[in-house]
Amino acid sequence: MSLTPKTPIPEGAIRYNTDSNKMEVWIGDKWMIVATSSPNLDGGARAVFHSGRISSANDKNNIDYITISTAGNAIDFGDSSQSTESNNTSCIASRIRGIYAGGYQHPGGHHNQIGFITFSSTGNSTDFGNLTQSRRAIAGVSNATRGVFCGGLSPTNRDTIDFVTIASTGDAVDFGNLTQARQSGTAMSSPTRGVIYGGYFHPSYVANEFITIASTGNAQEFGDAYDTSGNRYNPSGISNSIRGLVAGGILEPAQTKYIESYQLATFGKGTLFGDLSTNTRSKNGTASPTRGVFAGGRSPADPGTAGIEYVSMQTEGNAVDFGDLTQARYEHAPMSNGHGGLG
Repeated sequence: MSLTPKTPIPEGAIRYNTDSNKMEVWIGDKWMIVATSSPNLDGGARAVFHSGRISSANDKNNIDYITISTAGNAIDFGDSSQSTESNNTSCIASRIRGIYAGGYQHPGGHHNQIGFITFSSTGNSTDFGNLTQSRRAIAGVSNATRGVFCGGLSPTNRDTIDFVTIASTGDAVDFGNLTQARQSGTAMSSPTRGVIYGGYFHPSYVANEFITIASTGNAQEFGDAYDTSGNRYNPSGISNSIRGLVAGGILEPAQTKYIESYQLATFGKGTLFGDLSTNTRSKNGTASPTRGVFAGGRSPADPGTAGIEYVSMQTEGNAVDFGDLTQARYEHAPMSNGHGGLG
């Protein structure tokens, strides 16, 4: 028999049901089981890497793709309608469509354009609409229906959150605000929650926070980074529906290679997962339910790399070689039709 709660439960609240051993989320007036299975994705989930840069003023319009369950070099997907330093540092996608937003064009400056690709085909990107505010260095989260763009830089740090409905086209609308303006952080998604990690607000790093993707409103505090000396900026964030990983980035005065792990349904401190192959930043990535991939990036010894490496999402350990992008670059926008926000 279902009992009516004595106090109201907020939309999107998450619990672990010890009777059924299932994660549940409160939707409307009842608890619903969070799906953790993945449908047949025609050979496996696909990761797409959009645009990026190979030097401080050399933006690229390349779009590459890989099948996450295999290993090997990336394949040409098409071209973006613009050469841009996107630096969307996380995944905004449904199972059908991947979205990138904002960026910086040399010499044009910050822009507000949103574009999309269709995962099942190859070809050039298509115009979607515009952000509420021109900016780059955005952290993005999504579930199967909604994409949310958090923070950014234009020309100062922003606390803006806006969102789109992925299946449609049109301009983004206001969602709420971050607890603190930030740029160059990253993010991780479950089907209900988006966790925004770190970033930079001169002269300090900023705390982790979260939003409930299906609702609108301001972000709330989430938990602390694994490294007690502070959060990083320019890291790479990936997730399946249970676990989020943050890899690489800059923790002044040096770049890092460690990977930390978060349980997205709970609040708490990150834990050590493993290491990337080198100290690197802007090595943006994405994931399927079982595997996470990190591509490109920039290190002190290498101004731009083509390398792709991967980890198993279920186990802890160091990243291993996957292959190479079609062109070395960093600050690109990664997308996947199997990421954690899709269940």
